[in-house]
Amino acid sequence: MKRVMGKIVVAGAGGQGSSCASILARDKDVSEVVLADINIELASKVKSRIQSDKIKVAKIDAGKADDLERVIKGADAVINLTLPRFNMNIMRAALRSGAHYVDTAFCDSAVPFEVQLIKHEPLELDVEFKEAGLTALIGCGATPGVTNVMVRYVCDKLDRVHEIFIRCSGKISKKPKDIISAWDPGWSPETAIRDWLEEPVVFENGEFKRCSPFSGREEYNFDPHGTVLLCYHEHEEPLTLPRFIDKGVKYVDFKYPLDIQIGSLIRLGLASDKAVDVKGVKVVPRDLLVSLARPPINTFFTEEETIKLPVDSVKIMEIKVRGVKSGESVEYTISYPYTPLLTSLGERLEMYKRFGTTNIYVAMPAIVGAKMCVEGDAGNGVVSPECLEPIKFLRKMSNMGAPLKFRETLLKEVAIT
Repeated sequence: MKRVMGKIVVAGAGGQGSSCASILARDKDVSEVVLADINIELASKVKSRIQSDKIKVAKIDAGKADDLERVIKGADAVINLTLPRFNMNIMRAALRSGAHYVDTAFCDSAVPFEVQLIKHEPLELDVEFKEAGLTALIGCGATPGVTNVMVRYVCDKLDRVHEIFIRCSGKISKKPKDIISAWDPGWSPETAIRDWLEEPVVFENGEFKRCSPFSGREEYNFDPHGTVLLCYHEHEEPLTLPRFIDKGVKYVDFKYPLDIQIGSLIRLGLASDKAVDVKGVKVVPRDLLVSLARPPINTFFTEEETIKLPVDSVKIMEIKVRGVKSGESVEYTISYPYTPLLTSLGERLEMYKRFGTTNIYVAMPAIVGAKMCVEGDAGNGVVSPECLEPIKFLRKMSNMGAPLKFRETLLKEVAIT
């Protein structure tokens, strides 16, 4: 029998936490949602926007264990949508409180998993979560998250897996872009800056290697939508897939659209965390840049008006997996939209009516992951989305109302002798 989730804590009331709370408030499997943030005014504003008696708000400082445990006590699961540097604090608090844990990203110098994965070491808290009969599901959003599940879906078809390539289109506009525009990564500006400053990891010949930021550039065709200039980007998939896909993987990389705007700002020094003197005042350039960038939460509060605007862009994720099936070398390609590819206003309004938002593509996978943890379908310990049964995961997303359609292509060489 499917277990109905009771109390779910959503840590972080920002761009993704607000959408997550909105979806959960309309989910019949959930009885209570605690939206927790250090900014209680923001959490309360999100609650007012959602208008559901299921939503409770709480003030937490994600850096304080006692604060976290006070809010998490009695919860079935915690969905962490704060900054990655708080992950371990929230994970430990979930463990001590007897709750399952889910996050959507973990690449950050403050989170130990990156080093542990590269060095093939045991993951921190894995043993403790197993002993407690709990799950910590890391990196379960859109990407990482659904990408990992899709990779596992393909790898299950193969006897051996050699190479995995993940290509993210960013926004492919149907109309010419405004040449002059403000930098807007679409998620936490602070996290986005850190991602571009880091040396991205590629798994090659069975080993992890660091690459220069903005390197590995290639023009990639997201047929039929257009060609995009991509480069290596700091991401979780190349770290976890070689560990959890146990079929002889030799190569994994992740490429994202080359962001010329942030590249220019970095080269100028505006991403530096070292204070500079400005007319006698010490200013940290990165703090200034983050404070000027558009907060992602703004989209949630303005969506009721913007939803009526025409959709003029699409985001596509494309995955290629090369390996061996029944003695033959094959290549599978999966192509799917990971933001609303809805052609009519009616479709967008229907999604908005169902969830209170159309920004579901990070929050929805996190919720599905939390449900699988609570229902005992995710195993125990610290796991990544490719550890989950892919058909079950994707079916849950679809049953919840996500427009989950993708194109699958098989290419193989045929020789007649």
